[in-house]
Amino acid sequence: MSDTTDFGFREVPRTQKASLVREVFESVAPRYDLMNDLMSLGIHRIWKRIFVNAIAASPRETLLDLAGGTGDIAFGALARGAKRVILTDVNPAMLEVAQKRALDRGITTGLDFAVVDAEHIPLPDRSVEKVSIAFGLRNCTDKSAVLREARRVLRPGGRFHCLEFSKVAVEPLAKVYDIWSFKVLPEIGARVAKDRDSYEYLAESIRRFPDQETLEGMMREAGLERVAHRNLSGGIVAIHSGWRL
Repeated sequence: MSDTTDFGFREVPRTQKASLVREVFESVAPRYDLMNDLMSLGIHRIWKRIFVNAIAASPRETLLDLAGGTGDIAFGALARGAKRVILTDVNPAMLEVAQKRALDRGITTGLDFAVVDAEHIPLPDRSVEKVSIAFGLRNCTDKSAVLREARRVLRPGGRFHCLEFSKVAVEPLAKVYDIWSFKVLPEIGARVAKDRDSYEYLAESIRRFPDQETLEGMMREAGLERVAHRNLSGGIVAIHSGWRL
């Protein structure tokens, strides 16, 4: 394994990436939800709704939501009927926003919060029925470790779901998307969040993330089976899933 890894378009020591990512999300946390609306023109809400429906956590199932950020997936899963959601994130600042949002929604049961590194999940083997991660896997240093950990904590018959930016499959859309990502988004970040650098990193991290087929291969290598993906918005994002059988 290389001693360096990607941080956007930069190569940095593997030991430094987690702290660099943490700094990014500490910076963006206060305006994270507003920025998501501006950056995606509100479409992220549709992607997340489709993702929650794909997870389909039932009243008999516990969902472990990794890199859960400010809580959109967790809240959606509970509203759809999940028995319990464990909302985790490596960044306490993001979880603090999620906790405030949960209180605003009157969510007092069925939801737990924990600061968790997705590469080292502090849960027993075979302890949850569903594992999800939305727009978080690309920020992890060792993505394969996250996938292995997700499989480890799943019960047999449990399913892993990942929502992540991916490779655009429509060429004309790809050109427009590049302009939006590298010209418009950093400018929005500078004007609204007063932080151009963090949003430049977020755009770069998307381009460094494995494409659909590569991620499917990584999931299989981690021991997940019946791996599949579904493109949304022409491949701007994709939902990947795999089972522990």
